[in-house]
Amino acid sequence: MVPAQTEVVIIGGGPCGLMAANELGRRGVRVLLVDDKPGTAFNPQANATQARTMEHYRRLGFADEVRQQGLSPDFPTDIAYFTRYARHELARFRLPSARDATTLVKSLRGAWSAAELPHRVSQKYVEAVMRRHAESLDGVSVHYGWRMVALREYDEGVEVDLEETATRHRQTVRARYAIGADGPRSVVRQHLGIRYGGETGVQRDFMGGRMYAIYFRAPDFYKVVPHAPAWMNVSFNRDRRAFMAAVDGKGEFAFHTQLHADEHEAELTEDDAKAMLHAATGATFDVTILSRLTWTAGHCLVADALSTRRVFLAGDAAHLFTPTGGLGYNTAVEDAVNLSWKLAAVLRGQAPAALLDSYAIERRPLALRNTAYARTFADSLGLFAPAAEIEDDTAAGEAARATAGAYLSEHGRREFNIPGITFGGRYDGSPIIVSDGTAPPPDVPNDYVPTACPGGRPPHLWLDDGRSLYDTFGFDWTVLRLSESAPNAQAFLDAAERRGVSLDVVDVEHPDARALYGADLALIRPDQIVAWRGNADTDAAGVLGQALGGAAARSQVASGAASVSAAAHPAAAASVSASVPAATHPSAASVSAATHSSIAASALAPASAVPAHAGTPPGAMR
Repeated sequence: MVPAQTEVVIIGGGPCGLMAANELGRRGVRVLLVDDKPGTAFNPQANATQARTMEHYRRLGFADEVRQQGLSPDFPTDIAYFTRYARHELARFRLPSARDATTLVKSLRGAWSAAELPHRVSQKYVEAVMRRHAESLDGVSVHYGWRMVALREYDEGVEVDLEETATRHRQTVRARYAIGADGPRSVVRQHLGIRYGGETGVQRDFMGGRMYAIYFRAPDFYKVVPHAPAWMNVSFNRDRRAFMAAVDGKGEFAFHTQLHADEHEAELTEDDAKAMLHAATGATFDVTILSRLTWTAGHCLVADALSTRRVFLAGDAAHLFTPTGGLGYNTAVEDAVNLSWKLAAVLRGQAPAALLDSYAIERRPLALRNTAYARTFADSLGLFAPAAEIEDDTAAGEAARATAGAYLSEHGRREFNIPGITFGGRYDGSPIIVSDGTAPPPDVPNDYVPTACPGGRPPHLWLDDGRSLYDTFGFDWTVLRLSESAPNAQAFLDAAERRGVSLDVVDVEHPDARALYGADLALIRPDQIVAWRGNADTDAAGVLGQALGGAAARSQVASGAASVSAAAHPAAAASVSASVPAATHPSAASVSAATHSSIAASALAPASAVPAHAGTPPGAMR
């Protein structure tokens, strides 16, 4: 039975909603999660988990479990480009298998120094893991098969009218706060009257227009394809361009192709779907269609606002991505991480309600940034058209394939070796970041310079005992002592105790720690963001107070959000209001691809996800 009262009601049981349930439940917050689907995802949907997301899963204790899902440990996670899957291979960007990633990660330094490397796994598997962990927490109630039909917001809380999809039984739930993580056609967002802003309807040769998604099983696929297996397979020809992710490494795939002008989705049959698969492959094989649907590529949308006083938008309800770079699902997870610790702090009386306004100030610029990067990748792939002779067995055809191969090889590096995007998201300008006056390194997609400049991810180190530095962090707040001469941080412990905040002090015994962090002390937030750094703890109470929202009046935060967003990403900030098309996808302004930082000399550079769909079509990827 759905509880009648709770502290936070979450509408939406995808990765964003499930992550919020885990984060809040771990902090003792009572949560009700509802979703109108019968259960977690059947279709693959998102197909890659970025390193930063894996670090958050590690913090919650289930990164290893996620890494065991999906492809076998030794399955190649390469991105391979072909004229057709069984014909000419044009380029291949090699990435480590799941097994290789667990050993490789401890040898990496610089841009790819991390507690976890990316993992190629379909969302259907990740959601099942997240659901199990959420349901194991006291106070977390997960109910699929329930939809929201109405929402009312009051000074002290919200009322949500729910309806059980099977019986039409209705029930009203009262809560202190609500989170709308219910996807691109968000009912919560519509109830709030908030619109998407940005760009929609971009047309490209590929990845811009109506797309057809096919989730299928074909155990004989590898028998007709003479090339080495790959996680992501891209067909590049003038007849049937497509991308296709391996789901289980045994014969299940998520295939996406752009519909031609004479192909009408309502008229397409299962035989038509099989013909598309065979055309992209250049060979025939037995196929079992598991599901199929259409969606639209060519959108770059971010909600004009991410919250009202007691209702918050997150995930696809807040932003809709072009399906390149694998940024949508991972951005959604970080929305949940950012919002949840703040809700818990306010609900437990550790912070004023003004802390919650920092959610939009911090996350909306990141949504604009990430949709812009995704748009760039979509343009790079979708606007590059195959030469007419690319499939010819002639000297001209061979030359065309060489030209395409060189371009696609470089494109693969730009899209899939993205430590700057993965680790470089920052909250500069946030009123709860205590600036030290320093500036972070430039934000570029393909390189990342670790920095403890407040507002970003803490620099990572592997300790002599084999642990990640992140493994020493407390679940909530942490003060790092980075040199023998550092203050004992007792002032931070005292300030935290007065607020009822859990705070750990960690002595970092590593010869590079002090130089890497540039200070004797660093304060790390619950979402593993550097809130402050310095050499003395004399103002510990003031620092912790500001980091918990004490320095930001609600009016200041509201007026600052737009200026922070526009200043950080002026190109993406120029947007127009847009309605949400049914079953759509997004995109955004272009950002240069700058420099390259290889994950290893062998070019085993892990990245984030691949083309991914933000809605619900079968096999679509977020």
